[in-house]
Amino acid sequence: MTLAESHNTPGTLPRIRLIDTLRGLALVAMASYHFTWDLEFFGYLEPGTATQGLWRLYARTIASSFLFLAGVSLVLAHFPQIRWQSFWKRFAIVAGAALAISVATLFVVPDEWIYFGILHNIAVSSLVGLAFLRLPPAVTAAAVVLIVAAMVADNYMPGLMKSAALDPRYLSWLGFAETPPRSNDYVPLFPWVAALLAGIAVARFARSGNWLPRLAAFQTQSNLLSKAGRHSLIIYLVHQPVLIALVYLFSMVHPAAAPDPRQSYVRSCEAGCLGQTNDAGLCQRFCGCTADRLIEQSLMQPVQTGTIDPNTDERVLTIAQECATQAR
Repeated sequence: MTLAESHNTPGTLPRIRLIDTLRGLALVAMASYHFTWDLEFFGYLEPGTATQGLWRLYARTIASSFLFLAGVSLVLAHFPQIRWQSFWKRFAIVAGAALAISVATLFVVPDEWIYFGILHNIAVSSLVGLAFLRLPPAVTAAAVVLIVAAMVADNYMPGLMKSAALDPRYLSWLGFAETPPRSNDYVPLFPWVAALLAGIAVARFARSGNWLPRLAAFQTQSNLLSKAGRHSLIIYLVHQPVLIALVYLFSMVHPAAAPDPRQSYVRSCEAGCLGQTNDAGLCQRFCGCTADRLIEQSLMQPVQTGTIDPNTDERVLTIAQECATQAR
């Protein structure tokens, strides 16, 4: 079972191995990103490396590719006739895996547990995708354009599509939260459902243009990537624990150098700030100001070690308020 649906087109086409290969490439990319995240977590890379700049774009591209391929596979497996037993079996497996990840991370990293990550999104977006399977592909493509346009508009006009009323976890998964709870993997329904819908539109256009036989003939033999792509869900579930174990064992032999407390704080602060606003200059001013004030008042170490809670400590809240005013 894969992250996407098995895509044998009933009675007409052999399995399109090219799609398995593309999914295998996405797995390799995902593993490389998670390995970078692990190195940062154990202190071998500077804080914020995996969540900023090109690495942030890399992560979004990987998530989009999985959702896009899930949309393609949804068409190949369930158009023109939805095979309900197969669909609900696949949905139960993916949703169950998503629930297992939520439960596991809730115990391991309770402050940043995964309440709606990529697997959660694939499961829910697949339900949304069912409504578009039989619509003209131009309608689905138009829906993708509208979602992307709304996302761009929200970037230029912050708050247009967001509301603090949607911040709680039981609503923030929709993607309209102003300040969503922190999570190690946050892939809300909006705007990411656009990637799955794009896959549906492309697959429908390909089917109507009789391109699928050409894709099936493009790769006729299995390779390592295509074999991995056919078992992407299992690989997804086990690869990160394996990578973490390997980095942990390496750290026992060769520990990472102790990071500069101020630099670590600023990078982490800026990463969180940029998740709430696109004003990089404001984030730099705010985080630099709070870092200097925390050091002046000997609060940096207690904040970083968790001795004091920055969300409730009056001294830290006062510093944050003063620095927010100065940063504007």
